[in-house]
Amino acid sequence: MSSTQFNAGENHGQTQKKTEEWIDSAKGTAQSAHDKTCDALGRTQEQAHRSQDESAGFLQQTGEKVANMAQGAVDGVKNTLGMGEKK
Repeated sequence: MSSTQFNAGENHGQTQKKTEEWIDSAKGTAQSAHDKTCDALGRTQEQAHRSQDESAGFLQQTGEKVANMAQGAVDGVKNTLGMGEKK
């Protein structure tokens, strides 16, 4: 085997090794990006659930306040017309 053929074979081996290193590095980077994306998605979903629960609680309280105000208005009208409860 001549020196040129040996050098060509050695260069091919080094190139193949470098290519495999790059592929492994790209796989690691892709896996890291995937993991970070999944973590961010999980946090976003948790926040959405918390916000939904808070909104439901707010709407429940608002509904109760409106109902109480309406009942107060009805009682006020009844008392004005003399139809309210006699105490």
